[in-house]
Amino acid sequence: MGAVLGVFSFASWVPCLCGGASCLLCSCCPNTKNSTVTRLIYAFILLLGTLVSCIMLWGGMENQLKKIPGFCEGGFKIKVADIMTDKDCDVLVGYKAVYRITFALAIFFFVFFLLMLKVKTSKDPRAAVHNGFWFFKIAAIVGIMVGSFYIPGGHFTTAWFVIGMVGAFFFILIQLVLLVDFAHSWNESWVNRMEEGNPRLWYAALLSFTSIFYILSIVFVGLLYTYYTRPDGCTENKFFISINLILCVVVSVISIHPKIQEHQPRSGLLQSSVITLYTMYLTWSAMCNEPDRSCNPTLWSIITHMTAPTLAPGNSTAPVPTSTPPSKSGHFLDTDNFIGLIVFVLCLLYSSIRNSNNSQVSKLTLSGSDSVILRDTTTSGAGEEEDGRPRRAVDNETEGVQYSYSVFHLMLCLASLYIMMTLTNWYSPDAKFQSMTSKWPAVWVKISSSWVCLLLHVWTLVAPLVLTSRDFS
Repeated sequence: MGAVLGVFSFASWVPCLCGGASCLLCSCCPNTKNSTVTRLIYAFILLLGTLVSCIMLWGGMENQLKKIPGFCEGGFKIKVADIMTDKDCDVLVGYKAVYRITFALAIFFFVFFLLMLKVKTSKDPRAAVHNGFWFFKIAAIVGIMVGSFYIPGGHFTTAWFVIGMVGAFFFILIQLVLLVDFAHSWNESWVNRMEEGNPRLWYAALLSFTSIFYILSIVFVGLLYTYYTRPDGCTENKFFISINLILCVVVSVISIHPKIQEHQPRSGLLQSSVITLYTMYLTWSAMCNEPDRSCNPTLWSIITHMTAPTLAPGNSTAPVPTSTPPSKSGHFLDTDNFIGLIVFVLCLLYSSIRNSNNSQVSKLTLSGSDSVILRDTTTSGAGEEEDGRPRRAVDNETEGVQYSYSVFHLMLCLASLYIMMTLTNWYSPDAKFQSMTSKWPAVWVKISSSWVCLLLHVWTLVAPLVLTSRDFS
């Protein structure tokens, strides 16, 4: 009898699993918009996939992964050239699992990117697929994941690594857009409050945060010069730090130029300070992938060096810390990659709850005010009750979507590739996972992304001067 009741109880959930996002909300959840709920669920799916990938890297999982036929073939002693030590399949089998899991996530979101092209309103039949049928979508992801573990090695690993590098590059740019958009919204909120009352308080807050970001950037630059360069070497690092410092100064000056302020009076140093700090982070992250270990100390060795007492006064100085070879059991995540995951999570959550009206994305893509992405439709309060009960999610996209479905899925696809590169420490594997090396392409991908980030920000500043026929207000 209990089994029968259990079956009927599960059957009552089937309509919810096939329905919209509002069905998945519990009765205690506050009223919200359907567009926000849907994005949060997709973000949760990606975060859950990230968590599963992290679990694959923990000790003990390798014994289970080895049971998959052919998953750990080719021997167990694998040479890691850049650290001159041996790793075994216990370490790299986790990396292979991460490749397979993120492959499934990226393929799923890319298919939805193609499927959701040109969706205008929630009345489009494809919108129902986007906002509902969660049981089948989750089942599809799980199915792709399981099947991906049986993909033969061959050149799949090498090809997927190259795709991952490209995807991660573009997602770094997306992170920049979201960070600038956040700073722009923050600045807009403060300016509005300054106009409403007590301008001195909000002006002081705006000035304080801008100063903090610039001070942190200056400290960052000093630490990079101290610990990631040597008087007789590390020429590339000296170039990266110097050129990015100069570019950040140039961008800051442009942001307060009278001509820029005339066309964009609410753009200023707050956004540029965020860009400067993010650029310094990208510079540090790039140098953390440098193959020359003498120019790439670990964060722990730097902290140890900073906290160690001075050995002797005068000319004697403590040696610059160098990166210590990891143990045979490997490590889970480097510090820069761990910070990268935190930035990724924050940007993902922000993109899921951000209203797209007057966003920085519109300026980067040169979208006009009539763009579907920017259309901010409203719903009447009468629709918030249904059958005498409050609705937990309001369909606010009957007249126009609040965000581009296809662009959102493309962002999640690129985010999946960024996760893959981050969790595998940007190591470059060969076709059969017989070697894992940190190579210069990873360095150049990150450092070039910092230059493109600065270029994109400059374009958002000068675009109103160049394209006078467009409305950027």
